[in-house]
Amino acid sequence: MSTVLAEPAEAREPAELRGHGRDDVRLLVAHRGGLVSHAHFSELPELLAPGDLLAINTSATLPAAIPVRGDQADLRLHLSSPAPNRDPGGERGSRGGAWHVELRLGGERFGGGAEGDVLLLPGGGMAVLLERDAGGRLWLATLQLPAAVPHYLARHGEPIRYAHAAQAWPLERYQTVYANAPGSAEMPSAGRAFTPELVTQLVAAGIDVAPLVLHTGVSSLEAGELPHAEWFRVPPSTAARINLARELGGRVIAVGTTAVRALESAVDGDERVGERQGWTDLVIEPHSPIRAVDGLLSGFHDRDSSHLAMLEAIGGAGLLERSYEEAAEAGYLRHEFGDLHLILR
Repeated sequence: MSTVLAEPAEAREPAELRGHGRDDVRLLVAHRGGLVSHAHFSELPELLAPGDLLAINTSATLPAAIPVRGDQADLRLHLSSPAPNRDPGGERGSRGGAWHVELRLGGERFGGGAEGDVLLLPGGGMAVLLERDAGGRLWLATLQLPAAVPHYLARHGEPIRYAHAAQAWPLERYQTVYANAPGSAEMPSAGRAFTPELVTQLVAAGIDVAPLVLHTGVSSLEAGELPHAEWFRVPPSTAARINLARELGGRVIAVGTTAVRALESAVDGDERVGERQGWTDLVIEPHSPIRAVDGLLSGFHDRDSSHLAMLEAIGGAGLLERSYEEAAEAGYLRHEFGDLHLILR
């Protein structure tokens, strides 16, 4: 964006520790026509209409941060995602293969490392740095682990966290209540505020909730850095429900930028959503056509986050600027434990 956005304060702890539950967060509602209003997330069933559909990402978060053994006491290796089209061993269920990884020291980006470096990991694991990503932050590495990746991480890993988190929270704090497909380096956090009770209220109000999967990589993107390829699946039942909802005049609301990326990657030439799975390198920029969704539920992001390009494509630059200014002035909180932003086209 040409304008520097206002930036809400950081959320340093989960909502349930600040209030009464996961859904105890604020919700800023912004309409493409320019209207902005303030609500509470628990009011979501009243803010949507019968026939609307929420597309949720059911990817579950992995404990993807691994301590590196050596002289740097606080060096961590963050697993981002298997490297597509590189090594058939680079799968989440295998014992290693080619992965995109990030090195972090004390919660900050670590600029060290060189091609060929061997990193010793707990339990006899090992990672070999092969080459830097073009952006200079991620590495392509080969993992050699004594167990399949999910089992190894369950024993030796911990959730990825950044400096804004007040302390190390357990993995369950980084899971949505409907997560059932392990594979994300970090939580698809736009869905964190949902509770089983709220989902029940939505369905009882005639609002459909349809699942998809997109396994997210690390979110610590720097200014100007584009998102990397991620694996996704839009099942046939979800595609059919989305198409039916739109035919009947309902709105499709993506829960999170990950759901937008998956759905927009599954649109066919007739602008209908189809069954799809595989890797997507789709990058949604401010002037990209938005064909699959009518709205977005998202958290508040850092002002230099690449996610904002997608929000601008859906809501427009003017609305985004106004929303962030109002959110900052009203004391909203950003990041994965923060408040939420509903943009309706």
